[in-house]
Amino acid sequence: MQQTASAASALVPLNEARMAQLDRATEHLDPPFAVVDLDAFDANAADLAHRTGSRATIRLASKSVRSRHLIARALERDGYHGILAFTLPEALWLAREHEDVVIGYPTTDRTALRQLAKDERAASRITLMVDSVGQLDFMDDVLGSSRPDLRLCIDLDASLELAGGRLHLGPYRSPVHTPGQAAELARAIVGRPGFHLAGLMSYEGQIAGLGDNQPGSPLKRAALRAMQRFSARELAERRAATIAAVEAIQPLEFVNGGGTGSIEQTAAEQVITEVGAGSGLYGPGLFDFYRRFRPRPAAFFVMPVVRRPSHRIATVLGGGWVASGPHGKDRLPTLSWPQGLRMNPLEGAGEVQTPVLGKAAYGLRLGDHVWFRHAKAGELCERVNTLHLVAGGQVVGQVPTYRGEGHAFL
Repeated sequence: MQQTASAASALVPLNEARMAQLDRATEHLDPPFAVVDLDAFDANAADLAHRTGSRATIRLASKSVRSRHLIARALERDGYHGILAFTLPEALWLAREHEDVVIGYPTTDRTALRQLAKDERAASRITLMVDSVGQLDFMDDVLGSSRPDLRLCIDLDASLELAGGRLHLGPYRSPVHTPGQAAELARAIVGRPGFHLAGLMSYEGQIAGLGDNQPGSPLKRAALRAMQRFSARELAERRAATIAAVEAIQPLEFVNGGGTGSIEQTAAEQVITEVGAGSGLYGPGLFDFYRRFRPRPAAFFVMPVVRRPSHRIATVLGGGWVASGPHGKDRLPTLSWPQGLRMNPLEGAGEVQTPVLGKAAYGLRLGDHVWFRHAKAGELCERVNTLHLVAGGQVVGQVPTYRGEGHAFL
């Protein structure tokens, strides 16, 4: 389903009046602190559901939110069902309150596996990810045969492979790439006691995770878009063939695909029953460069001005909350408020200080707040214990992040 022009234009990346309102609402707080704009969060949640359409649902990627309160808030909305978790210990924690948790990655956590095998309720709510018979062997070795059936999901590699596999475009995830390989693994699962094949997942990172409107070379943008169009066609055909091959062995309860950046394309595939998404709720910096959608920036962190090295420069304390991934400018936080600030290219976002330049820097005083957005969504919550919630121009509460709840799975 394609997003309409009116829906796209309703989402404004940064609104000066809105940022000033957020700044006034939180001026009594001492930085560093993090803020989630609930009005923007809710608008983003509605837009993700709109982009998905009515045939598929959204399975919420918990790693992109990392706050139990905000996960629950999103899942209360129409069009959302289930959680895509990061680890088995996290899934065991979430399954106390949520009935459908799929883990996005295989696990070798022996302690958590033993805990799962002893808890029939958790075993009925949690689906483990596998991509090899070796992982079945590992679980059998750890758990033995006296246990409830473990629900499994096959991870299909969604990358684009060319030249007989010599050129690989996309994340290096599962070794299961072809319909035949998926069917072989499905037969192994179905034929082995103690396991139940429930679903199949595939994440097309080369499409969902790469903005198709990046600044820079027009030729590079054109090449990226061409690759993404070709990859989407290839994957749709391969995914359909894979599901047909697997369901000839075992009917599936769900077929998961996509991500925030590819929802429309993925949800349009007939075999897809759900899409995984989460980053679009916060609208981090890496999601500024997509043509199909523009989420409202909803999650921020704030640092104080502590120095004025010159009339042209204001220096904030810290600020170097850099995202994971390949080294590059797109992994740096984005300066959001006051508008018109830029970083010193010789220092960037620093561990202990971040000098800011630009016209807006002239008016900054000691103690003023400078607003940033993290390049990625959930990684912001690795830095703070609490998220301050703002709605209607007021702080309406604060909720803990995973880190703030202090759980061992972190």
